[in-house]
Amino acid sequence: MTIDIIDLSDPQFADLSPVQLSMVRVAQTQKNSILAKAAAETEQLLYLTLANNFARGSVRTREEETIRTQAEADVEAVKEDLLHQLAYEALGSEGNESGPYRYPENPNYNLAYSQRFLVVREYYMKVTADPEARLAAYRGDTLARTYLGEFYQTLYDLLASYIE
Repeated sequence: MTIDIIDLSDPQFADLSPVQLSMVRVAQTQKNSILAKAAAETEQLLYLTLANNFARGSVRTREEETIRTQAEADVEAVKEDLLHQLAYEALGSEGNESGPYRYPENPNYNLAYSQRFLVVREYYMKVTADPEARLAAYRGDTLARTYLGEFYQTLYDLLASYIE
């Protein structure tokens, strides 16, 4: 997936947390969906005007401009929302009175469970390259059971799939 919803240099992109990367990917998917829908509407308009011998008319041009303008406005709204989410996440990722947020030393309970899943997965993927040792360590992690809630089993299944 090409990320073009926001302009980031390679070092800036590398500095994003797993949660922030997930936010960027979701926003990019939304942008791609908006643009695909606009392209489909424009194509449908072309076929409709061709069928009615209106293809060279100003009506089609105005309608295409309306579709393009609406798509640009929708993409801009997604981009602004992403920038606000990234800024908020950056504030929340700084930490609390116990220090910076890091799993498992100081987990961030402000995150949604799906975001916690990404943080814990990233932690275990970096701990060791051995899938069996990774699963054994995860199995013994009592904090993960409460921190992840129902996502605990999902991550367990994912880590177990690396062994097979």
